[in-house]
Amino acid sequence: MPGRLGLSDFTTLKNIIITIGGKNLEHILYHFRLAYSGWSFMKVILGGESYTALAEGLQEALWRLGGCPQEHRTDSLSAAFKNLSKDAQKDITEKYENFCQHYNMRGSRNNPGISHENGGIESPHGHLKRRIRQALLLRGSYDFTSVEDYQEWLDGVVNQHNRRNAKAVGIDKETLQKLPTYKATDYTELLAHVTSSSTIDVRRVTYTVPSRLQGETLRVRLYHDRLTCYLGSTHIIDLKRVYTKGNNREKSINYRHVIKSLSRKPQAFRYSKLRDNLLPNKKYKQIWAYVNKNLESRNACKFIVGLLYIASEKDCEETLANDVLAMIAAGKSLNLSQLQNKYQCQKTSSPTVQVKQHLLASYNNLIAREVAYA
Repeated sequence: MPGRLGLSDFTTLKNIIITIGGKNLEHILYHFRLAYSGWSFMKVILGGESYTALAEGLQEALWRLGGCPQEHRTDSLSAAFKNLSKDAQKDITEKYENFCQHYNMRGSRNNPGISHENGGIESPHGHLKRRIRQALLLRGSYDFTSVEDYQEWLDGVVNQHNRRNAKAVGIDKETLQKLPTYKATDYTELLAHVTSSSTIDVRRVTYTVPSRLQGETLRVRLYHDRLTCYLGSTHIIDLKRVYTKGNNREKSINYRHVIKSLSRKPQAFRYSKLRDNLLPNKKYKQIWAYVNKNLESRNACKFIVGLLYIASEKDCEETLANDVLAMIAAGKSLNLSQLQNKYQCQKTSSPTVQVKQHLLASYNNLIAREVAYA
């Protein structure tokens, strides 16, 4: 029956390794499908199955589709419930029901262990994934420049699949319900306190944030691929989401967030718990190892912190590191002042703004004209 049923599930590309800039991309694919016409949508999901991944993928699918089916069916969300308390599972169930209610869809879930109940999407997984494999072979590479590039390519493959069913898709769309005026909440919100080290802890991952936020409490919207942070109602920063493996903790450290405050106390670098993570790559680790061994302790900290400050202010991280390594290889002495001059890292003076103060009489005249017009 057209417009009646939409189905969601998660899947993986077996025996295919997608890379981003040569690095393996750990991901799954969210798949939405209309049962009648076979119209499909796929979204790259970083991390595993979760309510947030389901809500993000489903919402994007509905808005691309331009309407809502009468019923939405998914699996038991057992993967999203894994390692969660009963209260947390209940919270996810309520969120899913509220989401479906917002789109005027009847939400249904399969019974655990009865896979044929989701047969309307399980079998099409295989057909669509075969199309993706063939398209990758024709492309000649599994490597993409970014996740966005990969998603755009995937959209093209899925859209080509949808065009083959254009007539049935047209019938389906004519019978869909209208979209609501506003989108539903498709993220998990939590509060995070900013420590004196300019970090927040979210799901066993430590993230740096700008040092001016020390002591504040941020409202964090947690998506499958990012954290969107607010101070009150003001948007502060977006952070790339990092996932832990097992019971381990992880760190996502960006020296640019803390370098200005660190430059005022460069000796704090040596004893910082984040020291090794503040160095952005192997080249800077190599530079630190050299100066730590060959310079006096205070000068070593001052040099590496000053170097990171230049890299941050002038966006010259790679070029600057290459210059310093070349100086080390040539046996030249390292002079921070010379590097600052070369990259013009001196503080720029604020421009002088001339402000002309109007006479109070001019305001009286303005008010008098407004009264006269009224």
